[in-house]
Amino acid sequence: MSTILPQQRLLLELILMSGDVAVPSEDNGTVLFKTLEECKRKGWVTLSMFGAGFNKAHITDSGRIAAKP
Repeated sequence: MSTILPQQRLLLELILMSGDVAVPSEDNGTVLFKTLEECKRKGWVTLSMFGAGFNKAHITDSGRIAAKP
């Protein structure tokens, strides 16, 4: 399993606690967007079209495992 960075763990825990979240669909240069892309590449989250400039971030089973302490 890949090493998880603090910001990645924070994002995964946020999605675990709140359920799917709306996120920007285009790169706006924020740490959130960069972290989303990192987690997506590792297979921890999936992004699907949500509407008007936003995607829905959903945690995968491997993301749930990675988020555990």
